[in-house]
Amino acid sequence: MIYIGAEEIISPLGQNMEENFQAVCENRSGVSLIPHAGFNDESIHLSKITSIPSQNKFEYLLIDILENVLKQIDPQIVSSKKTIVIVSSTKGDLDRNISSPFTDSIAAFAKYFKLANEPLVVSNACISGVLAINAAGNFIKTGLYDHAIVIGCDVISDFVLYGFQSLFAVSSTPCAPFDANRNGITLGEGCSAVVLSNSKEIFKKTSFQLFTGRSANDANHISGPSRTGEGLFRSVKKTLEQNQISVDEIDFISAHGTATIFNDEMEAIAFDRLEINDKPLNSLKGYFGHTLGAAGVIETAISIQMMRNNLLVKSLGYKESGTSKTLNIATENKSSELNTILKTASGFGGCNASLVIRKL
Repeated sequence: MIYIGAEEIISPLGQNMEENFQAVCENRSGVSLIPHAGFNDESIHLSKITSIPSQNKFEYLLIDILENVLKQIDPQIVSSKKTIVIVSSTKGDLDRNISSPFTDSIAAFAKYFKLANEPLVVSNACISGVLAINAAGNFIKTGLYDHAIVIGCDVISDFVLYGFQSLFAVSSTPCAPFDANRNGITLGEGCSAVVLSNSKEIFKKTSFQLFTGRSANDANHISGPSRTGEGLFRSVKKTLEQNQISVDEIDFISAHGTATIFNDEMEAIAFDRLEINDKPLNSLKGYFGHTLGAAGVIETAISIQMMRNNLLVKSLGYKESGTSKTLNIATENKSSELNTILKTASGFGGCNASLVIRKL
């Protein structure tokens, strides 16, 4: 069995898990209008961490999040040869070193904690976080490692922001996933971590069971998702089949929900094809923005907190259905027994990934 827990988050909503989840429970957003942040000094809605210096922010966040995590586990495992650290990110510290955006930060991070193994970096568009958790689980399954610490981290850079602006994909207002009036993403930055292990004894709080999932790439388009939801459909179907989990067992779906016209429609079609579109569902992008390679870890961490508290959190920004297939979007916070959750992610190039977490 693979255990998962010790979840942590640093974001504009707070410096630790408790602060972040409290803000989410109060339906507060980290999104604000940042003056002159965009191309040609355009003011842009972003979820930006302003409490720490911008210089070497990526490295700072990696170190700070692991310091938080070590308070929740046996700290001796961090330097063990049987522990691997996996960092999921799309662009790393791009402003520091554009030709090699991970090298300096990862080296400093590994040296700071005296890690026995060189950290691995997973950079596979916006499924990076979910993919990294699945990879970590598979490492433990095969016996290569006993423990894995997965850290998702991305910071906003001009390169990334201007790129999304050039695609006309950035919303003029705070993003509204799955809503009829959505018009694009809101970028965010943040850092999150979860710990996986073959032993529940390393955790100071209750842990959960991870069912590693599958990824699928439909290669529809470099930046446009499949119109049939084929990749996401295959990913979730294979994840459920390999873990012998029926759709009836799913209590909640933590969707990707970027608030772009095509992504939300694709997800709705895939969930309808899977016959799980009646399951309670939310997107957390309205709280954290789209944190790219960190999103899958942040959203997994919040989902675990929802399970701990038996609380279904509303999908911020949603008012009116904007997809061709009906979804059961959470429109208010609601007490609910959440025993089994499905986490999905989708990204550029038609990549898709999913995993399942269950209470013990």
